[in-house]
Amino acid sequence: HLVALGFPAAVAVLARPGSSLFSWHPLLMSLAFSFLMTEALLIFSPETSLLRSFSRKVRVRAHWALQLLALLCALLGLGIITYNKHLNGKGHFVTWHGLTGLLAVLYAGGQCAGGVLLLYPKLMKNWTLAKLKLYHATSGLVGYLLGCASLMLGMCSLWFTTTVTGTSWYLAMLCPLLTSLVIMNQVSNAYLYRKRSQ
Repeated sequence: HLVALGFPAAVAVLARPGSSLFSWHPLLMSLAFSFLMTEALLIFSPETSLLRSFSRKVRVRAHWALQLLALLCALLGLGIITYNKHLNGKGHFVTWHGLTGLLAVLYAGGQCAGGVLLLYPKLMKNWTLAKLKLYHATSGLVGYLLGCASLMLGMCSLWFTTTVTGTSWYLAMLCPLLTSLVIMNQVSNAYLYRKRSQ
């Protein structure tokens, strides 16, 4: 939780939101993919969830709300960088970071739409709720890793590498890597638990 929150807090200090139009992009994207999405996924962790004493229904609603906030931050961050590039006459989605970021935001939108099917499973008549949950968790992990990859590629950008150097850069790079490992462990444990209970 501290890493998930600490990374966007550090980005906020570096970017100084409001100092330029661009300054909002790194903050919104790190909030979306490092903090909100990580917390949305950790809600279902039996070990680390801040809401583990709440009912599953409450945790599902919190997950839904956090994912929606993450998507809104990501869309806003994408819109800001697109407009900023337009104002400065720069090419759109010409770097690995830009392409991965676009894909991550689009994927997050699709994943949120897929989550609606879990709220209304009767829309998918030939699918069991268990299968829908399994596919949603699997595709959610892929989307989360895509978002973390975009964050890591962003740390290779000219803005970040001139702002953060030396050991600090490596520590920053460890943040999305660490949260990715925690989330992958959580999803793999959920699969093992389901397999044993079948």
